[in-house]
Amino acid sequence: MPEKDPTTYSMLTYAWVLVISSWGGVVSFYNKNKAGHARPFNIAELIGEIATSAFVGMLTFWLCEAASIQPLVSAALIAISGHMGSRAIWQFERWAQRRLIGDETDK
Repeated sequence: MPEKDPTTYSMLTYAWVLVISSWGGVVSFYNKNKAGHARPFNIAELIGEIATSAFVGMLTFWLCEAASIQPLVSAALIAISGHMGSRAIWQFERWAQRRLIGDETDK
């Protein structure tokens, strides 16, 4: 099996990852809007939500690939992390602190 590397995946694969994770961001924005936490036509907030979701979705994709997780499970995790947005980034940060630094304190 060839070495896994961010440059070895096709543009179609990356497009799917971005679509799935961004869709999670749109759903998150819709839910925030419905709950009254976001203004209905705030384009800047929507774009920020989508960008954050796309970023965390890409990170999730790479982590799933590194762990050899099945593609359908990866797709679900990408969508969930895209919906979580910045909360997923915070969770990744906590995981990295515990795993790499050995920091057990919760903030």
